Parts: sequence; C-alpha cells; structure tokens
Amino acid sequence: MTHPQSQPNPLKEIVNLISTQGTEGLTESVRLLLNHAMEVERAEALRADPYERTAERKGHANGFKPKTLQTRLGEITVAVPQVRGEVDFYPSALERGQRSERALTLSIAEMDVQGVSTRRVGAVLSQLAGTLEISSMQVSRAAAQLDEHLEIWRNRPLGSLAHPYLILDARYEKVRRDGTVVDCAVLVAIGVDASGTRTILGVSTALSEVHVHWSAFLDSLQERGLHGVAFIVSDDHPGLRKALVSRFPGVPWQRCQFHLQQNATQHVPKLALREVVAGELREVLHAQNRPLAEALLKAMVSKYAKSAPELSAWLELNVPESLTVFCLPKEHRQRLRTSNAAERVNQELKRRTRVARIFPNPPSLLRLVSALLTEIDEDWACAAAPYLPMNLRPPTLITT
Repeated sequence: MTHPQSQPNPLKEIVNLISTQGTEGLTESVRLLLNHAMEVERAEALRADPYERTAERKGHANGFKPKTLQTRLGEITVAVPQVRGEVDFYPSALERGQRSERALTLSIAEMDVQGVSTRRVGAVLSQLAGTLEISSMQVSRAAAQLDEHLEIWRNRPLGSLAHPYLILDARYEKVRRDGTVVDCAVLVAIGVDASGTRTILGVSTALSEVHVHWSAFLDSLQERGLHGVAFIVSDDHPGLRKALVSRFPGVPWQRCQFHLQQNATQHVPKLALREVVAGELREVLHAQNRPLAEALLKAMVSKYAKSAPELSAWLELNVPESLTVFCLPKEHRQRLRTSNAAERVNQELKRRTRVARIFPNPPSLLRLVSALLTEIDEDWACAAAPYLPMNLRPPTLITT
C-alpha cells in the first residue's frame, strides 16, 4: 500500500509544472489533480476530513492503492484512496466519462488484434490508449469487464414510474461479418416518465430482419417493466409500424414531422415548387389546432390533385400521421412533434462511431453505443429541470 505526499492544494505545484515544463508537465498535472479530487471525494463520502473527529463520520480512511490509467496523455499512475468501515466508496473520477473512451479503444483494438487494421487505426489507437501494443488477451479481459457492466445497465428494471411518452429511432453502422462489410441496425428507445424526466430505456443491435428486430426490442422493454405508454414518436422506420401494432395496440403514434417534411420533397415534381410546398406543409403542421390543420391539408391535396397527382396522393395518405400530436397538452407538443430528442442522441453516437468507421463485429458496436448512452442517461438524470413540465397538466391525451 502506498501513501502519496500530502497535497491539500495542488494548484501551486501545477502552475509551477506548467510554467517550467510547458506541455511536458501536463501528465503530472493531471495526476496531481486526480489525486486531489479523489481525496476530496473520499472526505465527502466519510463526512470528515483527514484526522478530523466528528459525529457524522461514516468510516475511516485506509491509505491508498496505485492504479495505472491509459489516457490520451499516456499512462498515468494515480493513488486511489481506500476506506474501511460501513461506507461504499470508489472515486467517480475513475468511472464517469471513461466507459465510452474504453469502449471506443476496445473497438479499434479489436481491429488491430484481428488483423483488419490500417496505419490510421494504429495512429488512432495510439492517441486513445497511449500505446500501439495491445494483445488479444488484454482486449478480451478489458472487454469482459466492460461488457458485464453494460449488460447490467441494458437489462436493468425500468422501475415503477410509468413512461407515458416513448421516442424510438434507428441508425445503421458498418460491421464485419464472414469477411464482408454489412449494415447493422442500432435501435434506441427514449422515455419520458411521469415526472417529466428523460431516460434512455434501452438499446439493441442486430443484423436480423427489421420487423423481427423491432418486435424483439419492444418486447424486451416491456419485460423489463416499461408500462403506461400513452404516446409514441418515431420516423416511419421499416418494420416498426407492424411491431408497434402488435406490442402497443391502440397507442397513438406520431410520425416525426421533421422527417415527414424531408420525405415530401421527393414527391414534388418540379424543383421550383419545393419551397412553396415546404411552406404550405409547415402551415399545416404548425396550425393552432387539428381542425385547422386538416382544413389546410385538404386545401393542399385539392390544389395539387391535377398539377401534381403523386404529391397530392402522398400528402393525403401520409400527413395525417404527423397530426397525432394535437391530442397532447399544448405544453408538450413542441418537443413531441418530432423525434429530435433521439436525433440529438444519434448525432453524439455518430460523432464517436465514425472514428472506428467499420466495427469488427456487432458486439463491439453494441459495447460502444451502450457506453455512450449510459453517460447521456446519467447527464439527463442530473438535469436541473425536467424535460417536460408534467405538473402543468396530467400526461393524459386530450381530444381537441
């Protein structure tokens, strides 16, 4: 057991390191900051500073243990504070924000181990892990530890709170399978519970037929305790509609208005008409109430019946699916008329998955997206204000 030197305020030493060594002193500066942050956190967990006698003390400090971290600055060996007594403590600095980093490193490392890497993969691995040398045993051991934690998170019970709002989305990533590169679907479910808090309910990756994947994913959410769903938002993903009918019969479905407007441009016969049609469609979707929206839609359908019959037929069939949101309380419509909440999550996933580009297998893809989603979910749980103001009106559907 090691004992680091006492550093009640490392700022002066860090300033000196940066002043004298420049960027060469960054690694040691980070080590000092981490050590100090962990000691402060231990004192908070124990409810007492070192050597302080207090009635609120919950346990006792028990020295330090060295731990070597792989970071973008290279290897850093820190002194992890230990405790004894009836207190459960492990520094959050060593966990929070590092799951996704480890998952990304492992994904790229798997490519290197399996012989499918390039010079670029080696360079990226060097930046992420601080080393180019990594064995298959190291990858397997690290993956097993991380996968166990993420598997628990993916299968966690969803609690007793109802989730009246369910937002679903899908994206595709490239993975290797039997020597070829194929698309792998990543399904993500977001819920808004009765308190108005957003939650990542689940994630799934699969190469199976689309409807089968959606059905199995929705079934797993219900088995884990998802209940009270009164409204579902998504784009018109292949296979999803059929799965929703079987898993959530009778629950109103809102087709994402943003994607609907994008789809509409494909049916406009003339480029010059696109801006006009887009403006008219926005008026329909942003109407004050459903009767007005339906009247505006009827006028559009009639207007283009002869000049653009394909567009007219498409509008009549598809736009009503994006008007379901009018059955919600007015305070909730803005955030539930689209699947933008899921789109922002997908943007964050894409920002990280594009580093790996092609994943060596579906499990490595699932590992990375799960790690990213756990961190997003933690951030949402700590948000200062709820995502939706459920206190303004009960989360029940209205008819006008």
